[in-house]
Amino acid sequence: MAKISVFGIGYVGVVSAACLAQDGHDVIAVDVDTGKITAINAGQSPIVEEGIDELVNQVVTAGKLTATSDFEQAVLDTDVSFICVGTPSAPDGSVGLSYVTSVCENIGKALAKKDSYHSVVVRSTIVPGSTEEACIPVLEQTSGKTAGKEFGVGYFPEFLRESTAIADNYAPGLIVFGYLDDGTREILEEINGKLPCDIHAVEIKTAEMVKYTSNTWRAVKVTFANEIGNIAKASGIDGQTVMEILCSDDKIAMSPYFMRPGFAFGGSCLPKDVRALKYLAGSTGTKHHLLSAVLEANEAQIAKAEQMVIASGQKKVGFVGISFKPGTDDLRESPLISLAARLIDKGIDVSIYDPFVQEAYDTGTPGAGRGNEEVPDLESRLVADLDALIEGSGTVLVGNHYAGAVERLKKAANERPVVDLTRLNRDKVSDSQYQGICW
Repeated sequence: MAKISVFGIGYVGVVSAACLAQDGHDVIAVDVDTGKITAINAGQSPIVEEGIDELVNQVVTAGKLTATSDFEQAVLDTDVSFICVGTPSAPDGSVGLSYVTSVCENIGKALAKKDSYHSVVVRSTIVPGSTEEACIPVLEQTSGKTAGKEFGVGYFPEFLRESTAIADNYAPGLIVFGYLDDGTREILEEINGKLPCDIHAVEIKTAEMVKYTSNTWRAVKVTFANEIGNIAKASGIDGQTVMEILCSDDKIAMSPYFMRPGFAFGGSCLPKDVRALKYLAGSTGTKHHLLSAVLEANEAQIAKAEQMVIASGQKKVGFVGISFKPGTDDLRESPLISLAARLIDKGIDVSIYDPFVQEAYDTGTPGAGRGNEEVPDLESRLVADLDALIEGSGTVLVGNHYAGAVERLKKAANERPVVDLTRLNRDKVSDSQYQGICW
């Protein structure tokens, strides 16, 4: 078993650290946020995620997971460091590497004081070439050592989906990593050896590119499905039926989850990764028609939803869901946040029902409301009771699908205007009062 330090106590960091600890590794989670550190050491998860509270409590109680703000000691006490910090988009659309290089700088300073071999593995999403052109130079400069000889380097992208992250960790659809040295390859093979999936050990740039290709492909599929849905609806055809038939062809490597007409994509990965890949293409003089079209079309889907709400003629709108997907409190680049902000700017009174965002605020989860930069009074707009939200709304906008809310919302569609971005029921199609965005 390995001794592992995980830098960054966000979604990827917490899930990775907890799962690695459950697998028997000794794990130290590292962050500058004292609230997250305190939560972990108290056996509490600093994020909202299915099953994570119980898992964190279990591995902390067992003494397999601890948290600290001491970067140096974490490196000195472990064999390998995973970098799991955010890479938000820069103003020009390029990937933001400041958090990653800052962690590399601190790890490098610790490596300068360490005699034994140590591997540094980046898990953050970074464009091809970033590990070699940004991370390694910082590590070598601050450590005074040579990468691949005196310390190891690897890139190990994650493919965890929020709300199903623990299950994804133990039943991955893809495992790929890049490595500079055999020591790093061996430790990554050991960590992943018991998982039911082939392991693809490749050069670092290839692993970086696979991550961006995967995320961009999902973004393309969402946009493609929406366009088909829009065209189908205008032609009197059910777009979801069209796409379900297409997806029944199991010889095509595609996930039906994304091939479903509906609302815009969002979250911490797809928007920024499409922007970053577009920027990378432009920087090499490569045309990027589809990447530009993906972002333009996604923006157009938000604008379409906005016009649908305005067309309902109501001045009070109740949102069912505000996070970028059901099952999480994550608001980063949520298209529902953008839609709410636009409507508020037009003088429409917006109230919101979202049980996961509500839970984050009610329990004082560190970072509750994180990622929301467009609706400053979000917490005051939250309504904990779905019935109260519906009764207080002129139009109900269904943004996220919550199984327990379906029957009540179907009833609401008979009482007042409903704009549905996710589809309550396959029997529902647009009529004078109920409007589905693609059906």
